[in-house]
Amino acid sequence: MSKIISVHSFRGGTGKSNTSANLAYLCAAQGLKVGVVDTDIQSPGIHVLFGLDEEAMETGKSLNDYLWGKCAIEETAHDVTASVDPNLKGRIFLIPSSIKAGEIARVLREGYDVGLLNDGFDALVKNLGLDVLVIDTHPGLNEETLLSIAISDILVLIMRPDNQDFQGTSVTVDVARKLDVPNMFLVINKVPAKVDQAKTKQNAEEIYGCEVAAVIPHSDDLMTLASGGIFSCKYPDHDVTSIYRHLAQRILA
Repeated sequence: MSKIISVHSFRGGTGKSNTSANLAYLCAAQGLKVGVVDTDIQSPGIHVLFGLDEEAMETGKSLNDYLWGKCAIEETAHDVTASVDPNLKGRIFLIPSSIKAGEIARVLREGYDVGLLNDGFDALVKNLGLDVLVIDTHPGLNEETLLSIAISDILVLIMRPDNQDFQGTSVTVDVARKLDVPNMFLVINKVPAKVDQAKTKQNAEEIYGCEVAAVIPHSDDLMTLASGGIFSCKYPDHDVTSIYRHLAQRILA
């Protein structure tokens, strides 16, 4: 049975897209067929991690085309498996949002029928035969984010050890519970070396009453990669990759 996984954060800059990309890659490494949807329509960017170049973004179809009735959603799916890792056992399909300034401005000006997203997610899973659909959400709580959370089998909330993140994540956890999300996990990201990871994990679990599935330390290697690829693919033996791998296994369990 396929799983829909929403990866979300209350604030930007938490490493949400990096986490989404690494989870998708590690699921595909296990032989699964994975879809990734960039629903951060106002500020898209996850396509960079998957090596989808500007020409493909300019000439190919995007989620925006589907939302405005120009095509079926499966027509917007780009098979990025070969560009990520030609030796992958599984496959990765990326459904990007448009990077064209005019289309982003149109979203901000006119909006779109959010209800189409639900139909689109179902169509992707069915028509592409996906085992896993990863939804990279827009930070904060808006209509499309609430829909993504509501239809998810699993919600992964990314936060940093920061007081603003702690407060915002508390709101998101409460909302997710009201939406009856079946499974919810916290990931504490970009943890400085001087911070006690075990204590941070314990505090978060006590505050939110929710499992912390991963505590990811700040990594100079990850920062240096600068979105130049998927970290787990570039650094398969790295300690951070081991944490991502454990996270993927926990989610798929």
